[in-house]
Amino acid sequence: MTILITIVFSAILAFVLGVALGFFQKAFAVERDPKIDEVRAVLPGANCGACGFAGCDGYAEAVVLGKTATTNCKAGGSFTAAAVSKVMGVKASSEDLVAVLQCQGSKELAADKGEYVGLRNCRAAKIAVGGVKKCAWGCQGFGDCVEVCKFGALSMGPDGLPHVDYNACTGCGLCAQECPQQLFAMVPRNRKGSIVLCSNRNVIKQAVGKACKTGCIKCDICVKSCPEHCIKMVDGIPVTDYAACTSCGVCVEKCPTHAYKLLEKDVRSTRKLVAQKVEA
Repeated sequence: MTILITIVFSAILAFVLGVALGFFQKAFAVERDPKIDEVRAVLPGANCGACGFAGCDGYAEAVVLGKTATTNCKAGGSFTAAAVSKVMGVKASSEDLVAVLQCQGSKELAADKGEYVGLRNCRAAKIAVGGVKKCAWGCQGFGDCVEVCKFGALSMGPDGLPHVDYNACTGCGLCAQECPQQLFAMVPRNRKGSIVLCSNRNVIKQAVGKACKTGCIKCDICVKSCPEHCIKMVDGIPVTDYAACTSCGVCVEKCPTHAYKLLEKDVRSTRKLVAQKVEA
C-alpha cells in the first residue's frame, strides 16, 4: 500500500511540475529572431570557426544580434558576405583576400644552420634555437600553417615551403596568425602589381646572400628603375604603392635575385622558375 501511494504521489507531482515548467517556459520565453534562421540558411555550413565563433549557428546569431560583421564568413567569401548582408539589409563591403607567402627560401636556396633535433614545428624551432635557417626571417618549413588551414588551401611542397591553392584559399588569415615568422600577407584576390617575396630585413647585402640565394639584397635597383616611382624601402623591404603601380614588370625584370614578382601571376610556378634561374 505504501508503495502504491508513493507511485501515485510521484505521478501527480511530476504532472504538476511538468505543467508548471511548461507555463514558465512560455511566460519567460525569449522570442527567436527569424532572421537568425535566414542568415544560417545562406551560410556554407562549414562550421570551421574561422569567423571567430564555434560554428555557423553561433555566427548567424551573432550577426543578427549585431555582435559581428556580415562579412566575416571566411569559408563563403564575398558571395556569402553579399548574401548575409542582403538578409540583414546592409551593404557588403568586405574585400576578397588571399594569403601570399613572402618567402622563397626553399631547401635548395636557403641555408640551414645545422641539424635540428627538436619538436618538428615552426614555433618550437624559433623559440628553442631561433629558427633552423641562417635567415632569421625565413620560413622554417615545418608546416604549422598547413595544420591550421581548415580549407585545404595549403600544402607543403618538396621544396620545403607551404604552397597556396588560390582556388581553395578563403582569406581567413589563420595561416598568417599561426606563422611565427609573420610571412603571410593577406592581399585582395584581384590586386595587380609587384610584391617582393622576401621578409629578410637585414640591410647587409652579404649577409642576406649567404643566408638565401633569392633574398632581397637591398640593392635599390627596383626603387631606382621603377618608371612610376611607386617603390620605396620600408624597414629594409621594398614596398609597392599599388595605387600607382601599373604592373609594367620592370622591377621583376631588374631584380638580381628574382625576389620580386607580379601578384597576378601564380607564385607556385614562378618559384620553380626562380630555382632554375638561380642554380643556372
